[in-house]
Amino acid sequence: MSRIPPLRVGGLSRRDFLKVITMATATMGLPVEMVDKVAAAVKSPERPPVIWLHFMECTGCTESLLRASHPPLARLILELISLEYHETLMAGAGKQAEEALQNALKKYRGKFICVVEGAVSTKDGGIYCQIGGRPALEILKEVGGQAGAVIAIGTCASFGGVQAAAPNPTGAVGVSQVLSKPVINIPGCPPNPYNFLSTVLYILTFGHPPELDDLSRPMFAYGRRIHDQCPRRPHFDEGRFVESFGDPAHQKGYCLYKVGCKGPVTYSNCPVQRFCDVGAWPVGSGHPCIGCTEPNFWDRMSPFYHHLPKIYIPVGGGIRAEAEKVGRVAVGAAAGVVAVHAAVGVIKKAAKGLKGSEKEEG
Repeated sequence: MSRIPPLRVGGLSRRDFLKVITMATATMGLPVEMVDKVAAAVKSPERPPVIWLHFMECTGCTESLLRASHPPLARLILELISLEYHETLMAGAGKQAEEALQNALKKYRGKFICVVEGAVSTKDGGIYCQIGGRPALEILKEVGGQAGAVIAIGTCASFGGVQAAAPNPTGAVGVSQVLSKPVINIPGCPPNPYNFLSTVLYILTFGHPPELDDLSRPMFAYGRRIHDQCPRRPHFDEGRFVESFGDPAHQKGYCLYKVGCKGPVTYSNCPVQRFCDVGAWPVGSGHPCIGCTEPNFWDRMSPFYHHLPKIYIPVGGGIRAEAEKVGRVAVGAAAGVVAVHAAVGVIKKAAKGLKGSEKEEG
């Protein structure tokens, strides 16, 4: 078993193909004129070999790719790459699967893309996550060390995820904390499939990774805060907040800041590149953002249903100079800034009410 054949369901129609490519190109922030160039890269007969590793995770990242409501997306991903090893999708198991992995390493050394899904156990030599009797820590160093490029898909692989939450008994960490080479992080729990597809397409089209932020995330997907793109932002500015789930304000679609939304300190394109091709995303469904694209979100962003607690501030303040001349503000500091901003909205709302009462008295 040298290669896993791609899943095919009758092939892609030209319409479906162009739709997916156009959406991916838009996700990358490229002009429509680049669609043909991206499409040409996809049609190239040279499909990049991919070795996909699964460690401490729930397989939700793979599922989000395969269960998208628009089938051509998953089909395109599987057809534009040569998937050499993927424990969930491959037909082989046990010895047969491990032989496929070793054959791929020999054949494509330095040329394949290593995609990692899940955190890596480092405590006690990594014995808390083993595959075929080998610690994930050892496997990652062997495979990742020989890869031409490494992509960490999902928050677990990017930053450790829930496995790394205190007290972190297994010593779970993100891929970049193990490998001494560049790693492209595509965080999210799970990440949007288009963010992964667009990253792969960018590499195929231009021959190098897209511009990355200070956390090695593609700027096209993680360069702006959810708060700045959120359709509920006008309610925040005007001091219209949900006070409790199910209240009249919640039913009217008001801002979720007071019930725990972490959008003001979370960088992601969720509001504009939504899920499942039907416009779905947590805030749109009435649930606050929990900051899942950020490092240590399980500890830093909790309690999830309380607004922005004053918590861990990274060394140096976590300032990112690039983004909009404002950059990344440490969560603790941002809590105060956002609280003031929210208070201004409340004052404006109260002022409007006062003017209205004065008119009535007049």
